[in-house]
Amino acid sequence: MKNKKYLVYSIIIVMLIVTLGVLWFLIVDTVNNSLVNSNGGPEMNGGDSSSASYSAAKEITADEEIDGGEFASTNADENAISVSGNIAVSLSNITVSKTGDSDGGDSTSFYGTNSAIIAKNGATLTIENANITTDATGANGVFSYGGSATTNNSSSDGTTVNISDSTITTSKDNSGGIMTTGGGIMNAENLTITTAGTSSAAIRSDRGGGTVTVNKGTYKTTGKGSPAIYSTADITVKNATLIATASEGAIIEGKNSITLENLSLTDTNSELNGQSTTYKNIFLYQSMSGDAASGEATFTAKDSTITTNKGDSFYVTNTTAIINLENNTIVNNDASGNLLRIQADSWGNSGTNGGIVTLNLTNQATTGNIVVDEISSLTMNLKNGSSFEGVINGENAGEVVLNLDASSKITLTGDSYVKSLTNADTTNSNINLNGYKLYVDGVLLK
Repeated sequence: MKNKKYLVYSIIIVMLIVTLGVLWFLIVDTVNNSLVNSNGGPEMNGGDSSSASYSAAKEITADEEIDGGEFASTNADENAISVSGNIAVSLSNITVSKTGDSDGGDSTSFYGTNSAIIAKNGATLTIENANITTDATGANGVFSYGGSATTNNSSSDGTTVNISDSTITTSKDNSGGIMTTGGGIMNAENLTITTAGTSSAAIRSDRGGGTVTVNKGTYKTTGKGSPAIYSTADITVKNATLIATASEGAIIEGKNSITLENLSLTDTNSELNGQSTTYKNIFLYQSMSGDAASGEATFTAKDSTITTNKGDSFYVTNTTAIINLENNTIVNNDASGNLLRIQADSWGNSGTNGGIVTLNLTNQATTGNIVVDEISSLTMNLKNGSSFEGVINGENAGEVVLNLDASSKITLTGDSYVKSLTNADTTNSNINLNGYKLYVDGVLLK
């Protein structure tokens, strides 16, 4: 009898331990989910498109060619056309309209819900001679979702959109022109894109990035926080016209890139957006939002005209960056604007959120001041007949490394300070002090 009693007690104790363990797991899991959601964690960061709920007025899940027709969606969180699966679809000479505001938040930006047209799940979509309009919140024009909307995207299902000779017009907030996420591929040729809302870049990407190639066309934005290009991807634009009338001209977030060639970029950053504290044209930063992996941002421009009407031409904060400039015309019409500013701002951890920048000038003429704050640094390389006119680190705050080949030259317009100087012209005859002083590691250059 005594042994039976002990056996019953033992069973009860084991059951209590198991029950308490299950309860503890559920409590911890609930707390963790709460913390994750409050910080924009995995449930918002994405994964595959099962994290989003899709519906469409026109669903295409098999190979198809459509020539002509009108397609529309008026419902919230619904695509006008959805192309899904390992299929090849051609849409030509069509008109697409999208209304119906979305409250889906990241679902519209990461996964493409509520877009006018979306391609996903490995589809190859070709669009020609289309007229696409959206008049709804969270309604991007054409969306390529590559299946992996995570911060450090390492995979893609191969989804590809090829769009040419088309017009895209969006009117409300969070409504980009062409949009790429999750490793998607977007190839655009000769488009006319106009956006009017906030956070509505003409050429737009978000979490998971991808590859975007644009040739020819005009890409214009008029909304606050809506640059012509917003890159969390690898984006190349050639032979085009880029215009931003209220925002930065081009933005790179995190370890991503923008390459411009033979085009014009005109910016009037007239309205500050979000955490921005300064006006600028080309903006390289890390927001810490999880939308882009940390690492080196790369901006390259060649044979282009870059015009800034308000603020600094280039601005870098809270990231490492490379800026490559070759044979461009760079104009800043703002008398108080700098050529380049590198400094801490409102992103990142105070004390470590400056910028580390390499500026490569090749056959490139530049004018304007360079500002480097005390927690930032710059390596400045001039070669192949490049020139700089202005002030370098006039506050003697950050560290600057200056390298010149014999064919390049510098003209000062104010006292300047560098940590080190390497000059292929050992006589320094290619440095015009212009009545000012250049200090190298605290020593006055004679």
